[in-house]
Amino acid sequence: MATPLPKHPNLQGAYQPIQFECDAPDLVIKGELPADLYGTFYRNGPNPQYAPRGDYHWFAGDGMIHAFHIENGRVAYKNRWVKTTKWELEHAAGRGLFSGMNPLDTDESVQGLATNGLANTNIVWHGGKLLALEEAHAPFELDPTSLESKGPWTFGNTLVGPMTAHPKMDPETGEMIFFGYSVDGMLSNKMSYHVVNRHGELTTSAFFDAPYGAMVHDFIVTRDFVLFPIMPLTASLDRAMQGKPPFAWEPDKQNMIGIMPRSGSVEDIRWFEGDPSYVFHPMNAFNVGNKITCDVSQYGAAPLFPNADGSKSDPAKALAKLTRWHFDLDQPTNSYKVEQLDDVACEFGRLDERHSGLAYRYGYMLCAGASASKPSSLNAIARVDHHTGQRQTLDLGAHMTPSEAVFVPRADDAPEGTGYLLANVYDATIDKSHLIVLDAENVAAGPLATAYLDHRMPLGFHGNWRPGQ
Repeated sequence: MATPLPKHPNLQGAYQPIQFECDAPDLVIKGELPADLYGTFYRNGPNPQYAPRGDYHWFAGDGMIHAFHIENGRVAYKNRWVKTTKWELEHAAGRGLFSGMNPLDTDESVQGLATNGLANTNIVWHGGKLLALEEAHAPFELDPTSLESKGPWTFGNTLVGPMTAHPKMDPETGEMIFFGYSVDGMLSNKMSYHVVNRHGELTTSAFFDAPYGAMVHDFIVTRDFVLFPIMPLTASLDRAMQGKPPFAWEPDKQNMIGIMPRSGSVEDIRWFEGDPSYVFHPMNAFNVGNKITCDVSQYGAAPLFPNADGSKSDPAKALAKLTRWHFDLDQPTNSYKVEQLDDVACEFGRLDERHSGLAYRYGYMLCAGASASKPSSLNAIARVDHHTGQRQTLDLGAHMTPSEAVFVPRADDAPEGTGYLLANVYDATIDKSHLIVLDAENVAAGPLATAYLDHRMPLGFHGNWRPGQ
């Protein structure tokens, strides 16, 4: 029998789960959808089916997929839970069984039982498969139209270990490049590197030891290099077994950025050292010869996680700023240059992904608008012009919370940045969400069209576009 949710900040307000799956075949639209916008916009995020056991973290809820199919000026919506082993067992039991924070809080009936994860962080389309991702397990395949859960996908039983929630798609080769961490056991420092060709076949797998165990949420790929950022949001099984945070901020450790040539192997990784900071998401990166430029949302300290002793980390450092890293592999040094590009709080950097890993001009991000109630409130969508340094911003209002903005090109051969931005927005005044479509070249003008839901989409993480077929 279901029980009320505990009073936890990540289970209330915009985060509060919904308890249903539904289909809405024709949403009410304000404005006019572009006639050339045809495809499906998928979103993923945590939506706990039942009240969690023990403590809770935003990252620990069951994955729920939201799909907006856009065609002929109309929008059809549906949402479905990703029916993982955890979801199925809890659904049958009618209550929460697993703890996402401490294994000691897991119900004794499932203690030690291996599951296939939460599939709650990202969703990508590659090699003819729709894959829901989270960083501790293999991908989970879904039907792209019905969102029916198909089960874990291990590339024909060739994948060993977990897959990151942030694979990179090479726009020139069609390859999907990804990594895994804690590969040989919970919270270890063993990592993996993988390449999948455009047909969905795993062609490369390699394994290496990171300088220390850490939460490696994302990584960086350019045309010629792969960068593995090891940052001091450390992982410790010993801590977890003592009831302490399995992941915690340890600023006594330095950043260690491993750089591997794509033409080489993990044996060629060169480690660069920098002051402690944390990055959840890069915007993009590129190289010119052996000089590498990376644009990231950099925090002074990892937000959302405590210090190793359980105390809270410094909130003043828990604001990300758009920052550029410079690496020069021709220099006989293991350091890198850090340059802050903007002083506004930001996150969830994206780009026109036809330029992923390549030189680019435009990036898109969430940031704190002028109406934000506090510096950490990401209530605006911005376009950054890296050639001029200018930022064009759409402030949605203090009561609005947007998801990351995903770029869709107007045509396959359209110039960079010519197209649309799609984002979901939560409106706190009515406790409902909607989809907005922006002109990516004129973000500040506001939505070209808005498609309205009759319910809240709990705040989630990432989404992607699948072109119409």
